[in-house]
Amino acid sequence: MKVLVIVKATDESEAGQMPKEEMLATMGKYNETLVKAGIMLDANGLHPSVRGARVKFEGDSTTVVDGPFAETKELVSGYWVWEVKSLDEAVEWLKRAPFADGEEVELRPIFEPEDFGDEYTPELRERDAKLAEQIAARS
Repeated sequence: MKVLVIVKATDESEAGQMPKEEMLATMGKYNETLVKAGIMLDANGLHPSVRGARVKFEGDSTTVVDGPFAETKELVSGYWVWEVKSLDEAVEWLKRAPFADGEEVELRPIFEPEDFGDEYTPELRERDAKLAEQIAARS
């Protein structure tokens, strides 16, 4: 199963404070461990919400709101995508992450094709497979 590991924003990350060299080195070692174990598929940090935007859809119209956004506890500062056998395995890997007191990280399973049942027709699967091929070809 794939899981999205969501690193929640902090006051520091929203202020644009970059991690210190020691944290970057420690997190780099942790990421190396994840890669060597075949767990990590992707990972990135995100700029503060002041550099982002939100788009709200209402009927035929859209509204764009530029950041920053007020509720830091509801914002994301980074993520990993992991391939694991179970959510419990992901939790065990996450427990080894070098986070400080008070930081919060959320784990969410990513939908697999079989989760959509009969609504995910062979035609839709074929279309998505072609898109996945195009994405892989760009890498």
